[in-house]
Amino acid sequence: MSILGIDTSNYRTSICLINHEYQVLQEQNPILEVKQGEVGLQQSVAVFQHLKVWPSLLSQFPQTERIEAIGVSTRPRPVEESYMPVFKVGEVLAETLAHFLSVPLYKTSHQEGHIAAGEFSMVNRPIDETFLAVHLSGGTSEILHCSRLKTGYAIEKLGGTLDLHAGQFVDRVGVELGLPFPCGPHLEKLAKSLTVLEQEGLPSIPSYEKNMDFSFSGPTTAALRLIQNAHYSPAQLARAVENTISKTLEKALLSAMSRTNVKEIMLVGGVASNQYITQRLIKRLEHPRVGATVFLASPQYATDNAYGVACLALNHYKDEQKVNNN
Repeated sequence: MSILGIDTSNYRTSICLINHEYQVLQEQNPILEVKQGEVGLQQSVAVFQHLKVWPSLLSQFPQTERIEAIGVSTRPRPVEESYMPVFKVGEVLAETLAHFLSVPLYKTSHQEGHIAAGEFSMVNRPIDETFLAVHLSGGTSEILHCSRLKTGYAIEKLGGTLDLHAGQFVDRVGVELGLPFPCGPHLEKLAKSLTVLEQEGLPSIPSYEKNMDFSFSGPTTAALRLIQNAHYSPAQLARAVENTISKTLEKALLSAMSRTNVKEIMLVGGVASNQYITQRLIKRLEHPRVGATVFLASPQYATDNAYGVACLALNHYKDEQKVNNN
């Protein structure tokens, strides 16, 4: 007896099977292929790759499991105008499976899936029903005010990027440094190779934040200029990128806490799996003078995945079962 979650994001085809205790029974989330030197995928190419890999993913799942319900992310964010073709792939596949299996289908957003994956993969979760969340990835960079509902979240966007996303900042600098795409894990590994001498002479990349909005376009231009000047090592430039993202988020979160008086903060999204960025934020925001508490998703579930989507579907299913039994 299990719940199936499906998420077809910009760079991963994700499928996850969980039991009633929110434990993963089986999951797959391969990265879509991006040619060397390119900094992204056209939607049409991503759609084709999702469809191409789907049969092989299904073949790896046990046919003995009885699926009781299916969850799927159908749009990037839980707002009316939010749309991206890649999510239509998952929606159609989920609708097809639900129809022939005669099971309920629950639709959610990619962003809510990230938050749920964060919550259900944490040892400790935010205590209050309302908390702040940072959704940081290649396609989203937002500061969110979140409230738990019985089957999901009420989300208000407080601020976010005015141009490039944090993941795009990382990828554009990473590709210029010759790293494979997506560049996040490779840039983090490169930054960790810093020598003591290199650490003392790090370049400074400017950051911009105002009223919880921020920009990564200027920092990207500045970083690419530093690469062309060839004065700093690749490891120094990688760490400078991490520092800029961390400083930018710290400013935005201080503004968000001041406005909302909420001090529990959850970090989700691919860029939030960077240990240097998250540990620096923890050190700065959990300082006694600030008094925040920072919660991290498991690194495995900080990146795109279908686990959170499956968890939300299970919440919906349990709630409906409770209503039907009363």
